[in-house]
Amino acid sequence: MGEKARPEAGTIPQKAMRSPDLRLEAAVLSQSEAAWLAWYMCALSLTFAALGLLLLVLSREALPGVPVFEQWAEDTVVAVGFSTLGALVAPRFPPKNPIAWLFCAIGLVAAVLLLCGEYAYYSLWARPGSLPGGEVFAWIASWLWVVHVGLFAFLGLLFPNGRLPTPRWHPFGWLVGVAVVVGTVAAAYSPGPIGGLSAIRNPLGIEGAPNLSDSVEVVMFALTLGAAVSLLVRQRRSSGVERQQIKWFAYAATMLAGGSTVLHVISDVVDVWWLHWEVGFVATMVGLAGLPVALGVAILRYRLHDIDLIINLTVVYGLLTAVLAGIFEVTVVALQHLVLALTHVEHSQVAYFASALVMAALFEPLRRRIDAFVERRFFRESTQAGHGEQPTSENTPSTRLGE
Repeated sequence: MGEKARPEAGTIPQKAMRSPDLRLEAAVLSQSEAAWLAWYMCALSLTFAALGLLLLVLSREALPGVPVFEQWAEDTVVAVGFSTLGALVAPRFPPKNPIAWLFCAIGLVAAVLLLCGEYAYYSLWARPGSLPGGEVFAWIASWLWVVHVGLFAFLGLLFPNGRLPTPRWHPFGWLVGVAVVVGTVAAAYSPGPIGGLSAIRNPLGIEGAPNLSDSVEVVMFALTLGAAVSLLVRQRRSSGVERQQIKWFAYAATMLAGGSTVLHVISDVVDVWWLHWEVGFVATMVGLAGLPVALGVAILRYRLHDIDLIINLTVVYGLLTAVLAGIFEVTVVALQHLVLALTHVEHSQVAYFASALVMAALFEPLRRRIDAFVERRFFRESTQAGHGEQPTSENTPSTRLGE
């Protein structure tokens, strides 16, 4: 009885079985490293988007009739919304779940597209020769959109647990990957005007070769529709908390896929302007804004990966800042009028000093009230919902990181 149990013949010792997992854990980023990388990507996205918008304004000032990058509004929304939310949630997602990193990547690629498009128009049209490399930026914009659409397709396929809905979807996932690679090469060397930059021809387009950009566009948006269908399939097969997490995200993804198809494919085929703007553009913008909101709802109301604590702090202190700013402005204006009536002195520093004292007195009571409101509004229901569900795997949305 004092001897250690020996492994039976033909079995693998437990220590050896755990070694691949240990190597995997050593290969993934730590939480602090993931946070640094996510916020670095977010900072790049916001910087590139700001530079792109600045070039848009400078182009219009230099040459009022200059064209603009056709997807500047959509890419701005994606660069800001996706990058910010991705940076907030990426450090707390399980290492095997790429959803938050897909948000970061989609936001960064959108910002690069915006910068490339506006840089090309500024350097080649608004002020020719003022900036170097205009044709290089135009060429990057000619094929990077294919990667962007592919990332959206993978986001729809993998949400929320980082895995395909069923093994039957594996061929479709491979099809998306192959389409992204082949479509990127085809778009990069197709001759003729660049998509989104119709006034600029592809500088590396092979003259005499067929222009495959439109065909690639049709294929890629058809694949995004297929990815949206996979969300609906996953929703039908799910139950409980996971079903609630998928519901709003599936709605936003379907709206985006359908709107993008109308905006970039159907409206061009039928050549109807109102179908392009009043249907396609509106549905696309609703879908783009809705995807980060849907992920936020999944976090706040249905405890996706238990990162609701981060969002709770963000909401509480965001509301607190807005309320305090409003109170400060009202207090300063009121006290300045009072001091002016009593002392006939304009812009008195006394008003600012007194307002700062009021802010200091109100900070803690307001914080407690706002925190209670957010907790009552979002977290009470999600806590009750979480008690009725048991996590099924480490990637399941109802899994808590601490367990």
